[in-house]
Amino acid sequence: MGAVAAAMKQRGFTVTGSDANVYPPMSDFLRDQAIVLTEGYRAENIPADAEVIVIGNAISRGNPEAEAALDRKMLYMSLPEVLKEFFLHGKRNFVVSGTHGKTTTTSMLAWVLRHAGKNPGFLIGGLPKNLGHGAEFTSSEFNVLEGDEYDTAFFDKRSKFLHYLPECLVINNIEFDHADIYDSLDAIKLSFKRLLNIVPRNGIAFINGDDPNCLDVAANAPCPVKTVGLGEGCDLRIENVVYEPERTSFTLDGERYSVRMNGEFNVRNAAMAASSAKFAGLSPAEIRAALEEFEGVARRQEVRGEVAGVKVIDDFAHHPTAIKQAVQCMRQRYDGARLWVLFEPRSNTTRRSVFQKELAEALAGPDFSIVAAVPDLHKIPEGERLDPDKLAQDIAKDGGNGRYVQTVEEIVEIVARESEPGDIIAVLSNGGFGGIHGKLLAALAAKGTLLAAG
Repeated sequence: MGAVAAAMKQRGFTVTGSDANVYPPMSDFLRDQAIVLTEGYRAENIPADAEVIVIGNAISRGNPEAEAALDRKMLYMSLPEVLKEFFLHGKRNFVVSGTHGKTTTTSMLAWVLRHAGKNPGFLIGGLPKNLGHGAEFTSSEFNVLEGDEYDTAFFDKRSKFLHYLPECLVINNIEFDHADIYDSLDAIKLSFKRLLNIVPRNGIAFINGDDPNCLDVAANAPCPVKTVGLGEGCDLRIENVVYEPERTSFTLDGERYSVRMNGEFNVRNAAMAASSAKFAGLSPAEIRAALEEFEGVARRQEVRGEVAGVKVIDDFAHHPTAIKQAVQCMRQRYDGARLWVLFEPRSNTTRRSVFQKELAEALAGPDFSIVAAVPDLHKIPEGERLDPDKLAQDIAKDGGNGRYVQTVEEIVEIVARESEPGDIIAVLSNGGFGGIHGKLLAALAAKGTLLAAG
């Protein structure tokens, strides 16, 4: 929503907005765009002369501003409707979907096309470092969009990506997620089947050939399909992967590529971006040169600071599979270091007990795992709630070192006291986590000052 708000502002619209909570990095980005943000929802936030109300998919009936828009009989649209109406018709739209890796893969592909001079429009649910912002819509024939399977709005329960008119589709992987709107993996797979149904015959879908769920949804697709992966049966096979502390290299379809990132999941992301870029008409040399310069995405393995030899890293991982991948990546990058993971179960799925067992297995991988309190737990039905105390106990049963610590202040105090030079502190959350990154760096600095004084 924030990224499209900026794009509409760039088109000459006057844009204002409201959200329940306003926090960096997106809040800083929007203020830089001179977009007025209001924290909290009130009917009077809607300007008297507003022409279109864009309602996000987190808004439900009862929201004061949604109710005001309905009462005043205003023109309201969902975010995907705005995209389709103003930006996507008649363009070559490259849509990146899947449970994991959407933001990074979309960012890579948009950067590769830009580096090659194609000047694509793009919509990304994060802040790519090479691109500077998450949305830009240009006169180019290309758009690159992060395609989310989440529902569109309270008045349109279809997945958002069904509005995006894909010519080229990427499906990175498919797992159960979004337990607040999907009751099963089969329901999620049905949405992806519908997405494949709107890819034209002159388009293409690149799917993860190592993921049985991807193979299942694409089994009878009406569009051309290419499988990408490590398995021998993949149409485009990833081979000869070499992991180094600061980069990873691999071969895809006979061509050698390298990215300044770690982890198998980033190899897969890069392979999807490269395959899509080749479909767009780019040469392997153009793709290779762009991937070499890709700098990543904010909040994806991002070093927020280092104090007294202790690094604090910000990462968005919140699904058990993503947590495992993040741990693997940091183990490769910081071989031999003690790894702390501070996990905030904040998403609509991780606040529920559906992944109680899987989260414990994922969080048993670090040397130390701290589970924070579950935000707004009262909003989850009592029988469906995650039990963070049990989660910490189960981490220990799975061979890890887990603790349940309720407040950010307590977590900061524990980590500052017990961490040692050379430790890696990874903060995993899809929200602000109470500003824990800055508080932790400040506490580590204070500890260092105290030790020096002593």
